[in-house]
Amino acid sequence: MKKKITQLTQILKSIAQPKNKDQLLLFLKKAYDSNLIDSDSLMMLEGVIGFSEMQARDVMIPRSQVSFININDNIETIVDTIIHTAHSRFPVIDKDNNNVIGILLAKDLVRVSKIKDIDLRDILRPPVYIPESKKLNVLLKEFRSNRNHIAIVVDEYAGIAGILTIEDVLEQIVGDIEDEFDYDENEDNIIQEDATSFRIKATTEIEEFNDFFKTDYRANESQTVGGLVILKLGHLPKKKEPIHFDGFDIEVLRRDSRRLYLLRFSVNLDNINQDILN
Repeated sequence: MKKKITQLTQILKSIAQPKNKDQLLLFLKKAYDSNLIDSDSLMMLEGVIGFSEMQARDVMIPRSQVSFININDNIETIVDTIIHTAHSRFPVIDKDNNNVIGILLAKDLVRVSKIKDIDLRDILRPPVYIPESKKLNVLLKEFRSNRNHIAIVVDEYAGIAGILTIEDVLEQIVGDIEDEFDYDENEDNIIQEDATSFRIKATTEIEEFNDFFKTDYRANESQTVGGLVILKLGHLPKKKEPIHFDGFDIEVLRRDSRRLYLLRFSVNLDNINQDILN
């Protein structure tokens, strides 16, 4: 403990008192290099520092990827949507005008599912609208004070741009808080789940990926599978974002606001090589 305190003191003396965020980040990175904090702590602290500068548009789920429920659908169709998506909250729209008329909580529907002739409008929660420019730190305070967990993001023309949940906001600090897929550092980089699906660590080197799938990606363009996916898309993909290239259908299993951790590749083994070579 004394050794770590001494090291921390030396770092503080070398940087003096941080005068801006860049100097503070430098201090944290030196603390990490000196083993005073681990990588998870560094990631979280970096997230906290950058959090106040982020806006709703930076992390929202875009409209094209939102699972809406149509108020005019029958209960069976709505239940199928809830089961298929496994979400707990859904924006409800009226297809006649495409406006969000409320938020449906799956638990509310379960509570009244045995009541005949239930009017879905009676159990909807009022929607909360926020502009794309809303700061995340302000939004988090409002989520906490209003006990609300979802907001509808609107653009400058009052159109629906996407949605944002409290989980999306918190993940910018603590990383991916969903834990349905364990990430074991010691397991193999590529694990076959069934005949056509493979769970792959984003840090898997391109050479290993090429050897496994008989592909011919160049390591000088991207050294890891995660880097390859980002290179192909041109951005860091979100969960549930459709990803398709070179005969692969790809799903993001674990990520945080900065990097990918775990991916699922579904493949047509007969077409992969030909697609890449073309």
